[in-house]
Amino acid sequence: MARKLQADEWLFAGVLALALFGVIMVYSASAVVDGGGSGQSQYVVRQGLWAVAGLAAMFAGMRLDYRVLKGGGVAYGLLALTVVLLLAVFAFPEINGARRWIRFSHFSLQPSEVAKLALAVFLARFLERRAGDEGNFRRTFAPAVALTGLLAALVVAEPDLGTAMMLVVICVTMLYTAGARLRHMALAAAPALVAAAALLLFVPWRLKRLVTFLDPWADPQGAGYQVVQSLLAVGSGGVHGLGFTEGRQKMFFLPFAHSDFIFAVVGEELGLLGGLGVVALFGLFLWRGMRAALRAPDRFGMLLGVGVVTGVVAQALFNISVVLSLVPTKGIPLPFISYGGSSLVPTLFAVGVLLNISQQGSAGRDFGFSIFDWRLKETGAAASGLPNQKSKIKNRNFA
Repeated sequence: MARKLQADEWLFAGVLALALFGVIMVYSASAVVDGGGSGQSQYVVRQGLWAVAGLAAMFAGMRLDYRVLKGGGVAYGLLALTVVLLLAVFAFPEINGARRWIRFSHFSLQPSEVAKLALAVFLARFLERRAGDEGNFRRTFAPAVALTGLLAALVVAEPDLGTAMMLVVICVTMLYTAGARLRHMALAAAPALVAAAALLLFVPWRLKRLVTFLDPWADPQGAGYQVVQSLLAVGSGGVHGLGFTEGRQKMFFLPFAHSDFIFAVVGEELGLLGGLGVVALFGLFLWRGMRAALRAPDRFGMLLGVGVVTGVVAQALFNISVVLSLVPTKGIPLPFISYGGSSLVPTLFAVGVLLNISQQGSAGRDFGFSIFDWRLKETGAAASGLPNQKSKIKNRNFA
């Protein structure tokens, strides 16, 4: 009898809780936003509709066999479409000094969000086909880094350095998981760090943000205003918070309270316990997502799952770090929770793909501390056209 396929219930419940919590917090954080007399209702209604659309996309991803994404036409087509969309944003007017969105009437699309999934799909396919040859710089490492560099460069030109960094993190994590040599990664890190330093030090407004990060209280009414208001919101919440909808910083003090800085509203209204609850849900996502990836029946599913989990968790950590002034301010949303469908819908679809991977997973392979020990099965080798051989991925422990 065929085994009944069932998605990871903990992963599904955690993502559903985050998405619904996002709608609730957008309701509170947008309560005083002026939206033509209906600010609060229009924001929460839109977020609710995007959440419904995102959950529909997630269910569609669950029903779609993730192996379909392994086809060359799909992987290359998605990548080409992403590049076209990243170029198309420059034909649209600037919004807050950046060209990140494609807008038609009330519909908008942020191609950089699609780029994260497109990169994960392409690299998963590419690295699967290079199984046994992961340590080859010319055949494996250089092409993967070059492609990531192209996508990151297009995103930086928008400009959006934060999302470009997420693309680099996804690439590095997937290469490490696939067994790339640390020596190659170290060699690539040197020019990458030089480029990042140049983007920070030689772009005036980024340099100003960096200086403000070092001492936001030096100009609390000017350059440091947003960071200071964020810290005041989190600090005033204490352990238990001021109470749901009782926050004060969202009353035109904290900019972007319903989007990039919504975690500050969580800290103010729900306190330390509420903030830790959100972090715990992302921790649950990391655990169950990696577990699903490592139980995948083939190398492609494992790498794709790792890429999806990395993109979501890295972005969440970065957003929370910005709110707590642990890193310089950068406009990047908190996954599942921040206002906006351009991030929510693609992210939920990617989670649907991850849930499909969990459906196909082997119950015999469990999540352990030797998590990147991978052996290429005969079926995986045959499907990818590779000889039957063990992958050269080394056993890398967390210990």
